[in-house]
Amino acid sequence: MKVVIANISHIKFSEVICETIKESAKVRGTGIAERTPEYITKKISTGDAVIAIHKGEFAGFCYIETWDNKAFVVNSGLIVHPNFRNQGLAKKIKKQILEYSKEKYLDAKIFGITTGLAVLKINYELGYQPVTFSELTTDEAFWNGCKTCKNYDVLLRTDKKMCLCTGMLYDPNYDKKVKEHPYNSKVLSRLKRIKQALFLKKNKK
Repeated sequence: MKVVIANISHIKFSEVICETIKESAKVRGTGIAERTPEYITKKISTGDAVIAIHKGEFAGFCYIETWDNKAFVVNSGLIVHPNFRNQGLAKKIKKQILEYSKEKYLDAKIFGITTGLAVLKINYELGYQPVTFSELTTDEAFWNGCKTCKNYDVLLRTDKKMCLCTGMLYDPNYDKKVKEHPYNSKVLSRLKRIKQALFLKKNKK
C-alpha cells in the first residue's frame, strides 16, 4: 500500500473517488458534501491531495483546501474504498496529509468538520481538538461547499454556528500525551450523540 502526494498520473481516479464519496454518504446516512470529478482533478493537478494506491487500484484519498488567504487549511474529502476499509488506512492518509499541510502552509491553522465518529477519533489522536464554528474560517466559499450536504438546512437554521458536524482544529503546541487518555473515545461518542439528539428533536417539531 502506497500513500503518496497525488500527481497528474492519478487524475484517472477522479471519477471513482467521487463515486466512492457519494456511496459512502448513502451508507452512513449522514451528510457528506459531494465533489465533482473536475474539482478532484484540479486538486490532484495542483498537488493539493494525497492518494493511496494498492497494486494499481484506488484505495483512499484526501485533499487540501485553503481559506482566508491561506490563513486556514482544511484536509477534506477523506475517503477509503470499501475494499480497503478496517485496515487503518484512513489514519495513515490523515497523518500524511496533515504533515504535508504543515510543510506546505507553514503559518496556517488546520481544521476540519465531520459527522463521522471514526474521523473524529483519528483527528483527536493526531492532535486536533473540538472547537466551535466561530473559531474556524469565516470565508463564505467554505460554507457554500456544504450546500450539497443533506444537513445544510440545519447549518442555515443556526446561522452557521453549529450543525451535525463537529469542528476540529489542529494546534501545533498540542500535548500529545492527552491523546492517550482513556476517556477520549467516550467523550467523542457522547459529543456525537448529544448533537444528533439535539437536531433530531428539532427536526421532529
